Amino acid sequence: MAGVDDLKRVSLFSELDDRQLKKLGALFHERTVKPGTSVVKEGEMSGVGFFVVAEGDASVTVGGREVKTIGPGDHFGEVSLVSEGARTATVTATTELRLHEIAFWDFRDFAHGNPDVTWKLLQHVVGLLQS
Repeated sequence: MAGVDDLKRVSLFSELDDRQLKKLGALFHERTVKPGTSVVKEGEMSGVGFFVVAEGDASVTVGGREVKTIGPGDHFGEVSLVSEGARTATVTATTELRLHEIAFWDFRDFAHGNPDVTWKLLQHVVGLLQS
């Protein structure tokens, strides 16, 4: 379960009220990852999860090149939420990483009842594709 405060830091969920955040948070599962562990791998069908970083840092690589680092409040896996396809990047923990993970089908059900989240996700994914 993800806490309301952890989810409030995520831009995709910034317009949700506390009631909606609690409902969404109940769908997440906590996961701890050791440094050096890849959570998802580029080109692989490594699960159908969307992740929110609660604590720690991770490196995001594409084609073996680091494109950014992420930390608390950041998220990843949104492209696979929409495409249900292979991962577009590798995310590797650089410190111990505490994550909140939600399965595609749970997120989809929540998004159907909260179109503002669906719209923000669509805008975010389009922004990724344009960059």
